[in-house]
Amino acid sequence: MAMTSILSADDIKKALDAFAAADSFDHKKFFEVVGLKARSAEEVKKAFLVLDADNSGFIEEEELKFMLKGFSSSGRDLTDQETKAFLNAADKDGDGKIGVEEFTALVKE
Repeated sequence: MAMTSILSADDIKKALDAFAAADSFDHKKFFEVVGLKARSAEEVKKAFLVLDADNSGFIEEEELKFMLKGFSSSGRDLTDQETKAFLNAADKDGDGKIGVEEFTALVKE
């Protein structure tokens, strides 16, 4: 499944462009600009499944680094600092990875 089956290509481009510079990523603003925050919990779960590249049921730190590429192949990699900040914001149970419930809660913040 492609992210464009959940979100509009224009919104994805707009969000990626807004955070094109290294160390500019803000997950709250990104999820709002890309339109994911306004989507249903079911659609957010579908987005999670796209981002969970290894189908483990979690988004691990290595997958998180490439999260923007999950929205579009033209997305940049997150910096190590952005990746760690994103993981810390989402990983409520401290297991070092993001589950679907944690991801949904983060998107809806």
